Amino acid sequence: MIVIYTSEGCSSCRKAKQYMKDNNLEFIEKNINKDCLNEEEVAYLLKRTENGSEDLISTRSRIIKEGGIDIEDMSTSDLVKFIKDNPTVLKRPIIIDSYEMQTGYDEEQISVFKRNGLKKLSFA
Repeated sequence: MIVIYTSEGCSSCRKAKQYMKDNNLEFIEKNINKDCLNEEEVAYLLKRTENGSEDLISTRSRIIKEGGIDIEDMSTSDLVKFIKDNPTVLKRPIIIDSYEMQTGYDEEQISVFKRNGLKKLSFA
C-alpha cells in the first residue's frame, strides 16, 4: 500500500495525490499536522532513506533556521523525537510503499509507484 505524508496548503502534495487518483493507485494519506507520527513511524522513514536525514528534513524549515538547530549533531533517537515533536520540518510529500520512497513531487520519478502497483497486481 502506498502512504503519502502530506500537509495543508502543499501544492506538491495535491499533485502527488492527484497522480495516484489519475492512475487508480490506492493510497493512504497521512497529514503530518493532524495525524501525529509516532516514534516508530519516524524511525521507519529514516531507515528507508538513502541519505539519512537530508532526504527527509528541510533545512530551510523555520524551526531549524530560527532555532539554530544542527540535526547533524543529533543522535538517531534525538532526531526521531525532534521530528515527532516538529513534523513540519519534514519535506513533503513523502511517498512510500514496500519498494520505494520519494520525497517531494517529481513527475518522472513518481511513475515508479505505478510500476510497483502493477507488479503487485500481476503477482497477486
